[in-house]
Amino acid sequence: MSEAHQAPRSPRDEIEGIVYFPRLCDKVRLHAAGTLSPDYHGNLGSGMDLWTCQFLGVDYAALAGVIRSGKSDADALAWARAQGTPRTAAELAWWSAFMRTRGFRDDLAERLAQRKAESGFTDRADIVTFMDYIDADEGRM
Repeated sequence: MSEAHQAPRSPRDEIEGIVYFPRLCDKVRLHAAGTLSPDYHGNLGSGMDLWTCQFLGVDYAALAGVIRSGKSDADALAWARAQGTPRTAAELAWWSAFMRTRGFRDDLAERLAQRKAESGFTDRADIVTFMDYIDADEGRM
């Protein structure tokens, strides 16, 4: 990543118990400012961004527009909750666990192994989920 680009916050960061949402907000803001690495551009609105929006019951483009309008993470989340699908505490706990463990012995385990190999992390036993991989790839782990 060049010095002109910034990595978004960790996927583990959360707001009001919603894991990943601060990273999604960071990616939108960095992209709008022209400081998000082009490596991330192709996946904006897909993968974990999409899953987060699906869980909240909002459209990614609409949420991104709210974030780009200058709203804080808390304000963007309040908007998403007002516009989207109400979630119970149990659903939130389930979803957060799902997000934190993606890639660990699930349908994405093979893809995680490929990404580790591409990044030279094949001998990193501490990388067992996609959140681990992202944090390692971005230099936080």
